[in-house]
Amino acid sequence: MNSEQTVNRRKFVKLTLGSAIAAPLLAGRLAQAGGHLPKLEESDPQAVALKYKHDAAAVDADNFKAGSNCANCSLFQGKEGNEWGPCGIFPGKEVAAAGWCSAYNPKA
Repeated sequence: MNSEQTVNRRKFVKLTLGSAIAAPLLAGRLAQAGGHLPKLEESDPQAVALKYKHDAAAVDADNFKAGSNCANCSLFQGKEGNEWGPCGIFPGKEVAAAGWCSAYNPKA
């Protein structure tokens, strides 16, 4: 085996591994940019654990403060005025701007 074949094999392995890692990340970013992320269901186990509700008015939690919702949370990544947007707590899913969960952290 000569050194040219070794270099080609190395390039192939690097490209294959790089593609395998980059493809899911890129697909997630493209979906997020296009607004095609699935909406978080209230029945999702993580949503249940964090007491997430699509409508903050329906929240029955000890640490809920009137007027707090996903739209004015620092973790909400949606654009202002959008009804749904990505959230740092629920990766790969969109939450309702009018929603709320116990991870709420007001924007500064």
